[in-house]
Amino acid sequence: MSAPTPLPSPAAPPAPQAILDGIADVARRHLDWRGELATGMRLVEDLRLDSLRLLTLAVEVEDRFRVALDEEDEAAIETVGDLVAVVGRKLAEREAEGR
Repeated sequence: MSAPTPLPSPAAPPAPQAILDGIADVARRHLDWRGELATGMRLVEDLRLDSLRLLTLAVEVEDRFRVALDEEDEAAIETVGDLVAVVGRKLAEREAEGR
C-alpha cells in the first residue's frame, strides 16, 4: 500500500482537492473502492455503501482528518462533494479556534 497523501501544514486547511484525495484514499483502503471518486457521486446509490460501510467511511474520515462528524453533519451528507464540504468546514472551524 502507498503512504497516505500528506496534508498541507496546519497553518491552512487543506484545499478541497486534497480533502477529496484523502477521502479517495480512505475509500480504497477501507472500502475496497476501485476507480476514481467524483464530488457528484452519491454515497449510497453510486458507491453502493450500506449502513456499515457508511459508518466505516465516517469513522475513517474522522480519523484521517482529525475531525468529529456529528449526527447533523452525517444527515446532510449524500454525496462525496457533501462530505468534502463538511470536512473542509470542520477543518476551517478547527483552524479558526486555533487547534
